[in-house]
Amino acid sequence: MSHLNTLKGYLPWIQTPLIINAPMSGIAKSKLATAVTTAGGLGQIGFMDDLQDLTKELEITKKALADIKTETLPIGLGVIVFGTPIKAWLDLFAKYKPAVAWLSFASASELQEWSEGIRLVSPQTRIWIQLGSVSASVEVARACQPDALVLQGIDAGGHGHEDGASIVSLIPEVADTLSELGFDIPLIAAGGIVDGRGCAAALSLGASGVVMGTRMLAAEETAIPAIYRDAIFEAVDGGQVTARSRVFDEVWGPNFWPKTYDGRCLKNQVYQKYKSGVDIQSIRSWLSQAMNGSASESLSIQDMGSIWAGTGVGMVKEQRKAADIVEEVRGSTRKNLERAMTSL
Repeated sequence: MSHLNTLKGYLPWIQTPLIINAPMSGIAKSKLATAVTTAGGLGQIGFMDDLQDLTKELEITKKALADIKTETLPIGLGVIVFGTPIKAWLDLFAKYKPAVAWLSFASASELQEWSEGIRLVSPQTRIWIQLGSVSASVEVARACQPDALVLQGIDAGGHGHEDGASIVSLIPEVADTLSELGFDIPLIAAGGIVDGRGCAAALSLGASGVVMGTRMLAAEETAIPAIYRDAIFEAVDGGQVTARSRVFDEVWGPNFWPKTYDGRCLKNQVYQKYKSGVDIQSIRSWLSQAMNGSASESLSIQDMGSIWAGTGVGMVKEQRKAADIVEEVRGSTRKNLERAMTSL
């Protein structure tokens, strides 16, 4: 059985190529998840600290997707594992039984605990684990027996492995390494994919589906302020206007993220000062004074709040419905794969 058939076995509503919205914390909610799943993708709700709010979003999603007859709630649910108490989350998984549990940002032992706990309370839920290196993929494959590995390249916006590679080399090396060790695990590509060309490339590399985060910032169902979305649309030359750094978390106080991870954001004055050697305490003081004084007029929206975005941001130019994005990328992917075949 191919990996695609395996995925369709527990995600029967999906169309191919499989397109997934990233479980972006706080902004990928019920509206986005519902729209993407209804369009034949895997919609996902991102991590939320407030479990009461998350429960409300899950209830809305359950009602909205009631016509899709499956034994699970036909979405993925993202969990930032490190620092998160497991008990209350297991209660949520037991009650709502999402089709996919997307686990990220933790050690193999922590991920193993969560995988075993979720499988115990909701056996129908499949475990997908997001990683950014070959070594982590091997360790997690052994410890957790995941149903899929989400391989996040360094082009991705938001948090990820500080030391990593693009999906161009990451996916093939992970695929080869796992195969040599006897593992047969579907791989999902994330990082830098915003259109059918990127999707076609990821599938050619060996991915069974693709994740889009930055592109979904343009979806009208994504819960971000219009001023943030405008900053995304104005960005050009994605590799130049974004950067990976821990400073985007450190500027607001002590950085609680493990040392393994940093994040890719739109560059701002905070980043430029940090890069030029200004110490973090001085940057915090400057930003506080600038935001609370007359100098606030000289700050852009990305100076006042981190706007997580990947290198594909330069190709994201207009707001659209999530379903239209999914259908456009799906159709463009097929055309690009056909074009590649005819050029051989």
